[in-house]
Amino acid sequence: MAASAEHPSPEPTKPLLGLLNGIAQSTFYGNTEITEELLREQLYPETSSQEFGVLLAKMKGIIKSIASADMDSNQLEAFLTAQTKKPGGITTDHAIVVAKFWKNQRAKIHESLINQSKWENSLKNISWRIDLKTQSRHIDQMNSPVAIVEMELEKNGQESELLTMEFDETELNKMLKKLSKIEDSIISLTQKSSCFFT
Repeated sequence: MAASAEHPSPEPTKPLLGLLNGIAQSTFYGNTEITEELLREQLYPETSSQEFGVLLAKMKGIIKSIASADMDSNQLEAFLTAQTKKPGGITTDHAIVVAKFWKNQRAKIHESLINQSKWENSLKNISWRIDLKTQSRHIDQMNSPVAIVEMELEKNGQESELLTMEFDETELNKMLKKLSKIEDSIISLTQKSSCFFT
C-alpha cells in the first residue's frame, strides 16, 4: 500500500470502520441487536439496500477470511493488496481501514473464536489423593486404599461444578493402562505428523 495513502480522509472511512465493528459484534461477539438494517440506517443511509447488501457481504467475507486465518501483518498486507487488485475488490482506502480494524480487533476476535470452538465442558482444575475406605458393604473392603479424583468442570463461563470419582486399586490400574494406551497413540500420531514437516 502506498505511503501517501497511509492516512485516508477521515470522513469516508468512519462508516466503513463502523460497519466492520458492527460485523465483528454480530459475527464474533454474538450481539443480536446489530442487524443489517440497523447498520445501513446508521452508517449508509443514502445507499440502497441492494448496494449496501453487496458491501456488507464483501466486508463480511474479507473479515471472516482474515479471522479464520488469524493473519499477521505480513499476511494481511498481501491479502488486502490482492483484494485491491481483484475485479470488484476493495479500494486502497478500504484496505487501510480493514488493516487498522484488524490491528485493533485481532486479539479480541481470536479469543472469541477460541471460546466459540470450545467443547461444552472444559477442565478447570484436577486434584487427587489416596484415602482409606472407611465404609463399605463388605468388611474385607474396609481400610483398603482408594484413589479420590476431583475434577472441576466449567461450562462456557458458567459456574463450575465438581465431579468426584473413587477408584479402588483394580479400577485405578485399568484406568492407568487405558491412559497409557491413549498416550502411546498420541505420541505415535505426533511422530507421524512431524515426519511430514521435517
